[in-house]
Amino acid sequence: MRRKQFLRSFISTPRGSDHVRLLLIAFVFVFLLSPWTAQAAKVRVVATVPDLAAIAQAVGGDHVEVRGLALPTQDAHFVDAKPNMALMVNRADLLILVGLDLEIGWLPTLLTGARNPRVQPGMPGYLDAGAYVNVKGIPTTPIDRSMGDIHPGGNPHYLHDPNQGLRVANAIAERLSRIDPKNAQHYQDRLSEFKDVASRRIQRWEAKIEPHSGARVVTYHASWIYLLDWLEMEEIDTIEPKPGIPPSPAHVARLLARMRAQPPALILQEAYYPTATARMLGERAGVPVLVLPGGTDFQGGEAYLDHIENNVRAIAEALEKSTREDRPND
Repeated sequence: MRRKQFLRSFISTPRGSDHVRLLLIAFVFVFLLSPWTAQAAKVRVVATVPDLAAIAQAVGGDHVEVRGLALPTQDAHFVDAKPNMALMVNRADLLILVGLDLEIGWLPTLLTGARNPRVQPGMPGYLDAGAYVNVKGIPTTPIDRSMGDIHPGGNPHYLHDPNQGLRVANAIAERLSRIDPKNAQHYQDRLSEFKDVASRRIQRWEAKIEPHSGARVVTYHASWIYLLDWLEMEEIDTIEPKPGIPPSPAHVARLLARMRAQPPALILQEAYYPTATARMLGERAGVPVLVLPGGTDFQGGEAYLDHIENNVRAIAEALEKSTREDRPND
């Protein structure tokens, strides 16, 4: 509305200044309308989590306009479906989700409120990235709510492993090429570059952690199994007694006794979980506690591969510290 009022004010400039008025009108159209045209030419991508947003940006380059819904400081299981998010989904040409029921508590509400047929399930603009990865942690027995927040389709935290991120990048490039076929070669070129860089860095990361192969780790939530499997480390227990269930005093006491008897190399958790229990366990068992971001700081300009780099470096440093320090015997 302000743009329209601004334009009308220039059109109604008093007679005798026609030349100036025409110049101003031309300026208004170039300055105000050109950005709309440029934005309209881009594929508008909305990703549920910042890791997906960062991968989409890496593949799409300057032919996409990417927005993320959840922040790295938020647990993606529990996100408030806000009106501004529904507006983003309403304008999207492509919606990318983690899937495996990670967003089940909030994304359906946004899809209903957005009223955008392009990004509904089954449409080209709806990309469930979980359908393209090697899923771990698929339950082999019937599940119910007494077992905690168990995902029937498997563990959805696959983006901690860059090998799974590469699978997602392939899927995004294919889907962008379908939605925007005239720029398909651009997406394939960007994908090839992303894969080349990732392959070299993955080799370097694996070599960095290799001296600590077999390290035993306690996590807060069962969200690191992809990364630990990739780096050949072992999750021996979780601070949560069951997924999504806060730790009880009895569970913490049992876990502390186990950690004192057989100290793990590390306690690992995301920053959006409470840290008090982990730090207490770490102090009493003499085990380093490593708190990592919940995802790529996409809004801050961080790239997905840089996020993985930072995680691997922090894990390597914590493991090296663990091997140097003597633990108390009490």
